[in-house]
Amino acid sequence: MMKRLLDTFRVSRTPIEMIYMAKDGSITQRNIMVLEVNEKTVTAFCYLRQTKRTFLLQSILSFRPMRKKYENEVI
Repeated sequence: MMKRLLDTFRVSRTPIEMIYMAKDGSITQRNIMVLEVNEKTVTAFCYLRQTKRTFLLQSILSFRPMRKKYENEVI
């Protein structure tokens, strides 16, 4: 299910927000553009690091489409 959703974001070129657990156990939030989904990994452009990165599927805790930010947004 997760791989299929990530592949949908890849095809539609929708940036996503991802919560990820690193190998050292630290939890980070990343904004990424999915480039490739494999059996155990996701290759994506990471907006934080400004480079292509590979993430383990098992370490992805959650993700959602990136929320657009609007200046002077009124709720």
